[in-house]
Amino acid sequence: QVELVESGGGLVQPGGSLRLSCAASGSDPSIYTTNWYRQAPGKQREWVASITIGGSTSYAASVKGRFTISRDNAKNTVFLGLNSLMSEDTATYYCNVASLGGNIQYWGQGTQVTVSS
Repeated sequence: QVELVESGGGLVQPGGSLRLSCAASGSDPSIYTTNWYRQAPGKQREWVASITIGGSTSYAASVKGRFTISRDNAKNTVFLGLNSLMSEDTATYYCNVASLGGNIQYWGQGTQVTVSS
């Protein structure tokens, strides 16, 4: 069983930056990737970025070059750095961990990011 707690969201002006954290407790040896998703009001949840246990990263086209996913294994924490934020980035951001193939998944409760002047 894995519990995930996100933090770091808030209100930021366009062009600003935030760093989201996803702290994990517990363990599941099947977990392979940590992922960030987001969901804007009235829209479907969308994948944002992933990092594998080996440190390989991938990003959605809409955030590539602006967002950075990283991990601190000693702290069991994954970070998502958000730079050059735009109003379109406004959403609730969720942390997710998943097994290879995705048949086992755990979700956090989400943290709100609002980009507005």
